Amino acid sequence: MKTRKYILLGMVMAGLSLSVTSCTDYMDMQRYFKDQQSEDHIFENKDNTLQWLSYCYSALQGDNLEIAHSDVCPTNYSDDMVFNEGNNGERFRRFKLGEYGYGYAYQDYYTTSWPKSYEGIRQASILIQNVDKNKDLTPEEITDVKGQARFVRAYLYWLLLRKYGPVPIMPDAGADYTESYDNLSFPRSSYDECAEYIATQMAQAATELVEKRNNVNIARATKGAALAVRAKAYLFAASPLANGNTEMADFTDKTGRILISQTYDESKWAKAAAAARDLIELAESRNLYRLYTSQVRTNTTDEAYPNTITPPEHPVYSHQDFPDGWQNIDPFESYRSVFNGELFASENPELIFTRGKNNNHNGELKDMGVTDLAKHQLPGTAGGWNIHGVTMKQCDAYAMADGKPFDRATCPKKFTADDNKDEHPYDHLRNGVYFEYANREPRFYASVAFSGSMWFCLSAKEDGYKNQQVFYYRGESNGRTNGNERWIPTGIGVMKFIHPKDCNTNEGKMEEKVDPAIRYADILLMYAEALNELTGTYQISSWDGATTYTIQRDMEEMRRGVKPVRMRAGVPDYNDVVYNDPDAFRRQLKHERQIEFFAENQRFWDLRRWKDAPVDEAEQIYGCNTLMNKAHAIEFYTPVRVPYLQTSFSRKQYFWPIAYNELKRNKNMTQAPGWEDYD
Repeated sequence: MKTRKYILLGMVMAGLSLSVTSCTDYMDMQRYFKDQQSEDHIFENKDNTLQWLSYCYSALQGDNLEIAHSDVCPTNYSDDMVFNEGNNGERFRRFKLGEYGYGYAYQDYYTTSWPKSYEGIRQASILIQNVDKNKDLTPEEITDVKGQARFVRAYLYWLLLRKYGPVPIMPDAGADYTESYDNLSFPRSSYDECAEYIATQMAQAATELVEKRNNVNIARATKGAALAVRAKAYLFAASPLANGNTEMADFTDKTGRILISQTYDESKWAKAAAAARDLIELAESRNLYRLYTSQVRTNTTDEAYPNTITPPEHPVYSHQDFPDGWQNIDPFESYRSVFNGELFASENPELIFTRGKNNNHNGELKDMGVTDLAKHQLPGTAGGWNIHGVTMKQCDAYAMADGKPFDRATCPKKFTADDNKDEHPYDHLRNGVYFEYANREPRFYASVAFSGSMWFCLSAKEDGYKNQQVFYYRGESNGRTNGNERWIPTGIGVMKFIHPKDCNTNEGKMEEKVDPAIRYADILLMYAEALNELTGTYQISSWDGATTYTIQRDMEEMRRGVKPVRMRAGVPDYNDVVYNDPDAFRRQLKHERQIEFFAENQRFWDLRRWKDAPVDEAEQIYGCNTLMNKAHAIEFYTPVRVPYLQTSFSRKQYFWPIAYNELKRNKNMTQAPGWEDYD
């Protein structure tokens, strides 16, 4: 036993992965750290301790990335995105039909994410218990390291809760690890217990963590990051999936205890609102976070950085500076720069937590996150995979330039040309673009690669690769190809995360991108959403007990959350009629999240927590008619059902299944509803 323990310690310090395949493995591995001499050897030394902390953070990579291409993060593809990988979309079809149980698509994802998370939880717990022994770190540094480890542990529980629903909360300290496996097999905690544990741990971490990091440590946790996750845990616990969901009465443990709340509790929304407000107050009082904005740009002939795309004249917002209007900002550049690599993480005041470049997967240095996602979006003529696309549902969801809904029925069936430039306010569109893609809000142009979009590829060596206008008609270089999966099945590409310099061929390069795991816009919209659900008034203490908030449905406080996001986007704020109607506001808020967080792996979870997934996720996928060539260009834009990328939704798809091995080893573990128990 002792020899094996030292081998394991050596593996950890060398940065190698330890295989923890179950909750019982979590306890088993703890036994190897009972030897006081071994613990002292590691935790009395500064370098060893910090290396241990780095290993804790590595648990947030690989299958625990939140924004990545389909191999790593299939949950990034809800009703808004598609991918055409693996036998012309076979993996997408299986994923959307819920065929990711044991032995099916994405078995690796759901079977490895669980042990990877518990391995990180174990490592973080060991560090928290032992870091006080360190002789080289200052007391302030010890406190910060402990806070970081506590953050990682609670964040991993947060990821587990979203994916698997209620999960076992392991003892933080003091457990008797000499017990038998039977006594160390822990059942699931309830959803509310998990959410409260995460929130409590994050509040404690917030007392231990620093407010800002330097450039070298920008991907490490801060006080704001801890408070943000706390708010998200409370928001999910307040949402319909976990708050009075009688449809989940059969989600129980082995004793029959129901794990999802069966009684609706409005005060959960008040707790979520107060938690979001905690971060807003911190951001404003300490100048820590704000929505990123780019200033007005004029007198440029660079198509990649066009003159400010000014929204249509508005009697109020066109004449006021941000955040009361958009007079002094470029909404298009403001939005796209948050994601495309234009900004270093340290330059982006909107990022609350990021994994940085997230290019580590199972110990190997390679692109697995946002940069690789962008490569899958790039056209083949730019060295990309040309296989990730936008659904027509998502494309149509973007508003017109004046903020009014897009209406396909009234859209002119013609193309942009020299003789109709005066019919659309934006001069950045090349000729040949179908008119349904003209006159749209700035976020549309920063997110959607419609047929006729410009891919600038400015880092390419030769001019022939630069400034490509890409069409997806059949027969075009990036259009539909028989016998090849490298074409976009909806005929609508993804522009989000793409920088004008991005090129993956001809000696070009990809701008390094960081994942926007949690950004300030999310907190603002969460605050407004939670307030909207209240009918009563609640007195709730701030996270540190320093003040007490009066939390109630307040139109101006809701506007405090929504308006800055809308102004940065260059679209008008909602009118008072919407703000005063909870149902209308809820519909608008859901739509706003659909647009603002497109391709950020938010919608998959939003649709589930709202219990909207049975409708939205089950709708048939529509796109352009990719069988049409350029000679039949008008017909190309006729909405058609994509026959081999179809979807459905069943109740089991609310949560991911527990792997066979875990169910067999942990006698107290129960399977999520709808999945096989393997008994």
